[in-house]
Amino acid sequence: MIFSTLTQSDRYAALHPLFPRAFDYIRDTDLNALSPGVYPIIEDKLFAIVEHVPGRARVAAKLECHRRYIDIQLVLEGVDEMGWKSLADCHDPVDEYSETRDIRFFNDEPATWIATPPGHFCIFFPGDAHAPLVSTGQVRKVIFKIAV
Repeated sequence: MIFSTLTQSDRYAALHPLFPRAFDYIRDTDLNALSPGVYPIIEDKLFAIVEHVPGRARVAAKLECHRRYIDIQLVLEGVDEMGWKSLADCHDPVDEYSETRDIRFFNDEPATWIATPPGHFCIFFPGDAHAPLVSTGQVRKVIFKIAV
């Protein structure tokens, strides 16, 4: 898991061949003008999901993980207090992994919470369970899905 600010994004571009393209998209696109929805960038290898939703309480947030995609979750408005726990330490699954949705949920409690303000992002790799959208207000964010 990585927590950083957009001004530091160049530090992480070398971690995956599609990260530079995702960060270029962030710099070259008026993200605040995008309506909620899915935006393909490179077929099923890189796409963006824009969300503008009310936050939820910590108790309502379930840890989730993905196998096929890395998430770059960039907050545009509000503060998204994202929970995190190593997937290796998650032992209480809600259900089986869904291949079609690339997701599995857990009842485990996050090991830590990361208050992510506008202009900051978290990168979650397949070994990172995360519980997003925890906030007392509205959260507007873009989630970049990058194929592993």
